[in-house]
Amino acid sequence: MTWFASPEDAAARLAEAGYLPDDATATSAYLAGALGKPLLVEGPAGVGKTELAKAVARAHGAELVRLQCYEGLDEARALYEWNYRKQLLRIQAGADAESWTEAHDSIFSEEFLLTRPLLTAIRRTEPTVLLVDEIDKTDVEVEGLLLEVLSDFAVTVPELGTITAVRRPYVVLTSNASRDLSEAVRRRCLFLHLEHPTPEREREIVASHVPDAEEALVRRVVEVVGRLRGLELRKAPSIAETVDWVRTLVALGAGELTDETADRTLGVVLKHASDLDRAARELARA
Repeated sequence: MTWFASPEDAAARLAEAGYLPDDATATSAYLAGALGKPLLVEGPAGVGKTELAKAVARAHGAELVRLQCYEGLDEARALYEWNYRKQLLRIQAGADAESWTEAHDSIFSEEFLLTRPLLTAIRRTEPTVLLVDEIDKTDVEVEGLLLEVLSDFAVTVPELGTITAVRRPYVVLTSNASRDLSEAVRRRCLFLHLEHPTPEREREIVASHVPDAEEALVRRVVEVVGRLRGLELRKAPSIAETVDWVRTLVALGAGELTDETADRTLGVVLKHASDLDRAARELARA
């Protein structure tokens, strides 16, 4: 399957899917499909890393299979595990009629296999986007598992044999850079670094999502969000939260962002009390 015909095609199709990429992002999205290599997207939270994978899936009507990473994630949750309760019931049901060999062959079959995101993506025959989200939150051992899977797009299940992808998924890995990833993972991936967009591009993004918002309102909100990101906050506002803030103001019938409306709606973009206090002081000095 050809995911994108060119970087220009990637830019156009992602835009149609609601994602406005810059030139580097469009080129990386094209190359990931053309070369069949995973795309590692790194950058601070809220810059559109996860949304890029979703947009690729929307652009092609593909299924999005998401592996959300977290500390303590193991092979059973990432790859596959056996349905032990169902296996036990099967053994009990056939205890008198079957030999151990027959029981073993019966319970270690497709009927009892619980596929998790990595194996699910490999086994799909339809177009699939595999999103490995926030890989930096996992342990190094999970990186080793990913290396094995993403190198050959194959998984060995001892009881069933090797399962090889019939149709390789489009793979996106995201990282907030909370820890360094191994060089082995980086070597196998194309790399894209995303930062918060320029004010001009963020205004374009907001306008595409909230077309009924007045240009002056969008400009003012983007300006204020930019100032908030310059503060030492626990969680800087994401692009999605900028869009949500403009939507909120439009829903309230606010044609402009006044001090009063800002005080009432800051909770749309800031989610910690300390951040709200710091932002309120900053905006009061404006």
